[in-house]
Amino acid sequence: MANDQQLDIDLFLQYLEQEKRMSRHTVTNYQRDLTQFIQFCQQQTLPTWSEVKSSHIRQFIAVLNRQGLGGRSIQRILSAIRSFYRFLMREGWAETNPAQAVQAPKVQKRLPATLDVDQMNGLLDLSHHQGTIAIRDHAIMELFYSSGLRLAELASLNLRDIDLADQLVYVTGKGSKQRVVPIGSKAIEALQHWLDKREQLGVYDQQALFITQTGRRLGDRAIQKRLKFWGVKQGTSDKVHPHRLRHAFASHMLEASGDLRAVQELLGHADISTTQIYTHVDFQHLAKVYDSAHPRARKK
Repeated sequence: MANDQQLDIDLFLQYLEQEKRMSRHTVTNYQRDLTQFIQFCQQQTLPTWSEVKSSHIRQFIAVLNRQGLGGRSIQRILSAIRSFYRFLMREGWAETNPAQAVQAPKVQKRLPATLDVDQMNGLLDLSHHQGTIAIRDHAIMELFYSSGLRLAELASLNLRDIDLADQLVYVTGKGSKQRVVPIGSKAIEALQHWLDKREQLGVYDQQALFITQTGRRLGDRAIQKRLKFWGVKQGTSDKVHPHRLRHAFASHMLEASGDLRAVQELLGHADISTTQIYTHVDFQHLAKVYDSAHPRARKK
């Protein structure tokens, strides 16, 4: 029966990838989380999905908690189980969703680490590095910071997705949702420089925007490593990663504009509450605006 359970999970993962059009990274997370769940079910001698009750889910959550797993990770696993059971119910393989009523431990909301404007300027100053790899990496970092892209979004870009004339990038985000984001002048300049170098590589059968010197698409992990390399090389931080540049984009845009809705659209957030986490970064700026604008706050 364990083989049958594994087959159900494999079909669910196939459904996520082919019908829901989720990213490779997301599907891999689901696979890892559900593997832990199926191991628990086997240990508890629960051979069919219909035998799993809410009490079993709570017990599973308690086990994860005792193992020291963080609240955010437990929330993600619980969300994966809920989604899996919705799939089982859709297919007629389960009648109820035992995870629906189970609450995960509350997580203290962590504020995203970001880089200030001076740090970003220092990171992006690669004027003394003119090799092909440095030029490519410069374009990658400028585009991250210019347009607030996710790692998977940038890695999946093709040549046709960049419009240098209109200074736009056409992005396919989570759930295959598409959006159009402006590209700043510095990023346009870096991209043009990279495209000139890319053409010199003589790779004409590869549509990926960012490639290796051998003509392969640059993958997620490789991009992460390159950003970490430049963070150390430029003396910025040993924790420079794609999402940190996205954080910098969001926080600096909010600080300058105060327009939460616009930043939400640029980031591709479905819910504005996701965008609101960035408002802490410009709290001092907002406080100044409040003090100068509110009728009961203005000093005489």
